[in-house]
Formats: sequence, C-alpha cells, structure tokens
Amino acid sequence: MPESDPAFFGYGSLVNLATHGYADPCPARLTGWRRVWRSTTLREAAFLSVDPAPGVTLDGIAARVPGADWLALDAREAAYTRIDVSETLGLGCPAAVYRVSDGLTLPTTTGHMILRSYLDVVVQGYFRVFGPTGVSDFFDTTTGWEVGIKDDRAAPLYPRAQTLSDIETAQVDHHLRRLSVPH
Repeated sequence: MPESDPAFFGYGSLVNLATHGYADPCPARLTGWRRVWRSTTLREAAFLSVDPAPGVTLDGIAARVPGADWLALDAREAAYTRIDVSETLGLGCPAAVYRVSDGLTLPTTTGHMILRSYLDVVVQGYFRVFGPTGVSDFFDTTTGWEVGIKDDRAAPLYPRAQTLSDIETAQVDHHLRRLSVPH
C-alpha cells in the first residue's frame, strides 16, 4: 500500500479486526481525545464516540485507506463525522478519527443503553490486540457508562456481533461490575 494512503484511527469496533478487512492495521495512540457513549436520533442504543480531552491518550488501531477511497468506511460510520487528526496521530500521512455528528446527539437521559453485543465486539478487539491491560484502559478512558447495558448477548442486535471466548466474556463482565455499570 502506498505510504501516501491516508489512515483512520479506530477506538471501538474497528479495533476488532474481525469486523473489517483494512490492510496493515497496527496499534496506535491518539492523544487529546476520550471515548464517550452517546445517544443519538438514529437508533435506540448508544454509539461509542470521542470528545476532545486534553491529557488523555487512547489506544486503538490505525489502518490505511487504500487510494483514499473513504466511501465504504464512511458508509459503515454513517452516524459519524470524519475528523482530521493527522498531526495528533503522527503517522506521517493524513489521518482521521470518526466522531458522532453533533446534530445527531441526544441527552444521555433518553434511555438509550449500550448494546452488550456491541461492547463485546469492542472488548474482544482490545483483548486480542492489547491484552487485559488494554481492556482495563478501554474502560478507564471511556465515559458515559451511566446509560447502562441492554443485555442482548443471547440474541445480538449489533450487526457485526462476534462470539466471545470465556475469557473475553469474563473481561467484559468483570469491568462492568468494577465500574458498577447498571444492567
């Protein structure tokens, strides 16, 4: 892939390499942003997003977008706005992160909960790329847990749901208990 190809920074489901086929993904760090669960006008479940947060660093993955063909990724991330983070990410190429579009956000009091099947996919990705420490860091650098969890694990509503191993399931459940996330 040409070095001139732009890249994206994935901080949620894109960390789970089983959910996409972008070539050459590698661990990356993005400074100045924090993950947050957001309610939107698009669905009755929370989306994972990012907000500017000086002093916070997120682990995630970076992968190239061949030929700067953003169409497929923009379609996947339709609820999000692509934000330039080229300088912050420091990959030596144009780079972007996706953030829930401002016009779509609702107050957290709307009752839109986090789908456990979505969270499972994210945590599985972090576990496989960064291990247990990465999972712990994911939970600690994410806000908005007070919206609670909708347990759809037995009948997943998330379209890219994955089957978790026992240890991956234990990671999710442990951190939800540790943070006293309502479910």
